[in-house]
Amino acid sequence: MQNDPSEDIALCAETVRTSDPDRFLSAMTASGAVRDALMVLYAFNVEVSRAPWVTAEPMIAEMRLQWWLDAVEEIFDGGEVRRHQVVTPLAELVRAQGLRRDWLDGVIQARQWDIYKEPHANDAALKQYLDATGGGLMGLAVAVSGGESEAAYDYGAGCAVARLLMAVPALEEADRYPLVDGTQAGVKTLAEAGLARADAARQDLRKIPRPARAALRAEWFARGVLKQAVNNPALVGAGLLGGSEAGKKLRLMRLALMGGF
Repeated sequence: MQNDPSEDIALCAETVRTSDPDRFLSAMTASGAVRDALMVLYAFNVEVSRAPWVTAEPMIAEMRLQWWLDAVEEIFDGGEVRRHQVVTPLAELVRAQGLRRDWLDGVIQARQWDIYKEPHANDAALKQYLDATGGGLMGLAVAVSGGESEAAYDYGAGCAVARLLMAVPALEEADRYPLVDGTQAGVKTLAEAGLARADAARQDLRKIPRPARAALRAEWFARGVLKQAVNNPALVGAGLLGGSEAGKKLRLMRLALMGGF
């Protein structure tokens, strides 16, 4: 029996809604076809990002990530692709949009760090992680939304610093230490670098087609979080970054109405 593509997309959307509510809300500001594409891509990111956390056995976690690398390889080989509620629509998306394999592979490979308890070796290793998880995903999201811009990669990587800083308390609770320099001075420097990178990229992204701005809205709260971390780095360890959920949603609604990000 042939699978109904709309069923896969609905399952992808439900995965994003329950596991990545911020990206779900931002994707809902997009039009139909772009919204569906974003749901598929974000579901892929959910599946990959949680793979290291569903087991305490590093070898099994490595196998789960390898499963996704193998799935991407099948997609780009052009032959038969394994049947899966995310892989199947992702394959259609890749072939229709000509997505970059290095960015897809990078999103997966970077998550190997999440398996183990060793901290990032140095600033370059942390940057590589942020580039792949934040930059690669944003570059792909803008691409499936009809935009093309290397600046999207830089914007996503800069904004990824905000997501990382917000996750620090939970990561440390799980014996993961993502910051190379966890002092307040180190946190401030990292936040400043992320904010500067995101702001520099925004200048080029203002020319991006309006439909693609929904992808950029996935980080609608990031700059505010980074500014908080710059002004008061102690908020990171206390888990107090970010505003109220009601305030976040109101800002997203305003940006969607204005076509901004």
